[in-house]
This record gives sequence, C-alpha cells and structure tokens, in this order.
Amino acid sequence: MKTLSRILALAALTAALVSTSARAEDVKAGDLVITQAWTRATPNGAKIGGGYLTIENKGTTPDRLVSGSGDVAGKIEVHEMSMDNGVMKMRALDKGLTIEPGKTVKLAPGGYHLMMFDLKNPLKQGDKVPVTLEFEKAGKVSVSLDVQAVGAQAPGGGHSGHGDHSGHMDMKKM
Repeated sequence: MKTLSRILALAALTAALVSTSARAEDVKAGDLVITQAWTRATPNGAKIGGGYLTIENKGTTPDRLVSGSGDVAGKIEVHEMSMDNGVMKMRALDKGLTIEPGKTVKLAPGGYHLMMFDLKNPLKQGDKVPVTLEFEKAGKVSVSLDVQAVGAQAPGGGHSGHGDHSGHMDMKKM
C-alpha cells in the first residue's frame, strides 16, 4: 500500500509541475498582474502578428496600457477588433486601454490585442517572444509571449473553430 501511495503522490507532483511549467509566467507591475501572455505562430513572410494576455488591476485606481515595443517588430500598438453590422473593424486605441481598479481585461483574438507590425522574423511555435508593455502608472513592464500554433484561440493551443478566419487573410498584404 505504501508503494501505491508513493506512486500516486509522485504522479500528482509530476502533473502539478508539468501544468505549472506549461503556463506563461505571471508578471506583477505595481497593482497590475499580467498572465497568459501568448501569440500565434506566423507563416514565413508574414509582416504582422497579434499578442494576447490578461491584465488584472488589484489596485484602487485605474491604469492604462498605452503602448508596446520589442525587437520582434518595427512597431507594436494596442488595438481593438469589433463587429459592426457584420463587418469586422480593427482600430488602434490611440489613448490606450484602461484597466479599471478591481477589474480584469483580456486581450484575445477577436477583441483587444497587441498588433505587431513589420515582424523581423516568423514567430515559431514553442518560442518565447520578449516584449515591453508601457502603462501610464505601472511604467514599462517586460513580458514574454509564448508562441502557440497558427490559428490557436487560447494559450495551450486551444481552438474553438469559431470566428478564426486567419487562414483566409493574406497576412503579407496587411
């Protein structure tokens, strides 16, 4: 019985370690906690990519994500994608994205996201892409985007099959 208990304990510990190491590292900056930072792999020649993450404001005052930067791209902007009468629209948030106190904002495909322009190299699944986010109050914060599969809808390669039309877009022309 002792052997079985040890085997089960070892299996539980191994599962916990594997699930922890597979998750993107949480980053704390002032009152903000940034989790689940990821991006999608891109085909050769692609000049744009998207960055996704979750920002939680544990403070009592709002903060604002105003920009991003990194060696991976010529420019990184905060964008919003929305549907308007069946037409997908994307626009830069020139004033940034506010994270209200006690709230969580998710940057995800089909909504708020980081838009990386003029990619220097293709983003390859399994890599980590360092970027710097700039917040109005928390300042500059370094995060690492985990590169998931092409078409992934969530960290860990989750794919719902709904609303992802990236395979139908000519990313070289964007």
